[in-house]
Amino acid sequence: MPEIRKNLDRMTNTFVQAAGPSEILALNQEFKSIDDIVLLTVGEPDFNTPEHIKQAAIADIAANDSHYAPSNGTADLLQNAATFLKHHYQLDYDPKSEILATLGVTEAINVSIKAILNPGDEIIIPEPTFPVYALAAKAFGAKVIHVPTAADGFILTVAKLTQTLIDHPQAKAIVLTTPGNPTGVSYTEEQIQSLAQVLKQHNVFVISDEIYSELTYDRPHASFAKALPEQTILFNGVSKSHAMTGYRVGIIAGPHALISQIAVVHQLITTTLPGVTMAAAAEAFGAGENDAESMRIAYKKRRDYLIESFTKLGLSFAYPDGAFYFFVKIPAYLQQDGFKLARQIAKEAKVGVTPGVAFGQSGYLRFSYATSLEKLQIAVSRLAGFLQAEKQAK
Repeated sequence: MPEIRKNLDRMTNTFVQAAGPSEILALNQEFKSIDDIVLLTVGEPDFNTPEHIKQAAIADIAANDSHYAPSNGTADLLQNAATFLKHHYQLDYDPKSEILATLGVTEAINVSIKAILNPGDEIIIPEPTFPVYALAAKAFGAKVIHVPTAADGFILTVAKLTQTLIDHPQAKAIVLTTPGNPTGVSYTEEQIQSLAQVLKQHNVFVISDEIYSELTYDRPHASFAKALPEQTILFNGVSKSHAMTGYRVGIIAGPHALISQIAVVHQLITTTLPGVTMAAAAEAFGAGENDAESMRIAYKKRRDYLIESFTKLGLSFAYPDGAFYFFVKIPAYLQQDGFKLARQIAKEAKVGVTPGVAFGQSGYLRFSYATSLEKLQIAVSRLAGFLQAEKQAK
């Protein structure tokens, strides 16, 4: 009997054994132990949730909302989310049948992929991108088709999409993110329309993650769902726009026929969200539909500061017109192993950054500017000293 117990860990799911915990979260936790470090690692707003949203949550608790809520989401949340999408992006969804509330966009990714893919199906994922898409697909037995985009400004081009669909005619889905994580790059309306013209000729689901849609700086956000509504499964939510990451509320919007099937998987995995977090999210989408504007202005100021600072330091980066990330190319005179370099910078410069390889792209580092301008100034000063020392050492 003892021998059997010793081997139980070898009997678990083989994918889980191989995947292990999140590299991004693990590295961030490691860096937290370094005294006086400026962390530019995790993409989490440094703002507090707006007061009226917190009060809505408190009122919901006071009203004894402690029972199971409707599985797809409360009527207020779904209606306000539909209105929000209509006002901000001119998208039309029936709140009763075409929107589903999920436990953050992470659950949205998992339940959508599980609902649409069978083991062995192919899903196209342009890289670099947030690693959960590929991990979720592989966990459910799907085959991931990785498409590099670094040579094209971190945008999936029509030519590359067309060739990928020729090479993989059985591909069932594609993941597109705008604004992107880790790059901060957004698709223009023209680029979206061009891609949509290609995709509408194929029976392909378009999973469009637009969780950063409220944080764009140079032009209004353009949604894939507007260009290709009949094929698009849209992700959004309040985590980034309203500084509510801990509330864990995301939404999926799409055609009723798809949402109804995704909802089945959602019921199996989550059943429903807590009423209190849905009350807060309903308030955010409703009375707080413009709350993100003051945060957006602050993020833009930080972004502009880093554009100027990184340029002066001689660093090359993807131009970030959305979200709150810089994807910086590692200079030739530095260690090219992303994880080793990140640890060196953390130890010697006391600045925490994330290796690009964690997002599927070696040779880059991701800097999150979801922190105060004062901390960014400290980080830039330290980074300047580190880079100078490294140049002199060569």
